[in-house]
Amino acid sequence: MVDLDGTMVDTLGDFAVALNLMLDELQLPRVEPAAVESMVGKGSEHLIRSVLRHVREGREADAALFDAAWQRYSRHYLQINGQHSRVYPGVVEGLRELRARGLRLACLTNKPGEFAKPLLAAKGLTGYFDFVFGGDAFDRKKPDPLPLLKSCEALGTRPQRTLMIGDSSNDAQAARAARCPVLLVSYGYNHGEPVHDVDADGVIDSLADLAGLAR
Repeated sequence: MVDLDGTMVDTLGDFAVALNLMLDELQLPRVEPAAVESMVGKGSEHLIRSVLRHVREGREADAALFDAAWQRYSRHYLQINGQHSRVYPGVVEGLRELRARGLRLACLTNKPGEFAKPLLAAKGLTGYFDFVFGGDAFDRKKPDPLPLLKSCEALGTRPQRTLMIGDSSNDAQAARAARCPVLLVSYGYNHGEPVHDVDADGVIDSLADLAGLAR
């Protein structure tokens, strides 16, 4: 199971562009990409609420403002999806090697499926995965273990023998609760916190490093 944002694709540019187009339409101040980075990882709803709180100096958005923001963000994100993002070095090499060894893979992300699937296609990554599960695929998102357990069922594997690869404490906490082994990448977002401080089974610098582990 492989996370998407911050693990396979650096999507911070996409987030910043779509969010600022949303804020422009709402006549609210723009947000800097550096501020967005610490808000990524818990799904688009959480991201939008966090950004609205940030630009409104700590005030929570009411239902009407959130709905207006979500509608605008979704429209803009779908229009620019993948245009301001890049695949991290080593991702293609790592996925190719894992597939060559006969391993089945699932992309498991908190990003909505309607965003995740076009992004994977735009970056040429779709073919490596047997399944793509977005944050709306199950009743709960990571760090809840449910998405991991459901992904294991789809893959036909036991959690104890199914590796989760991610970039943040969300992935690690979900994996621990599901009793899956978990590796984190040394880059990515992790809510602005040091990834080496997260309880995981290891930290890798590139998905290409998985080739050696697969042996």
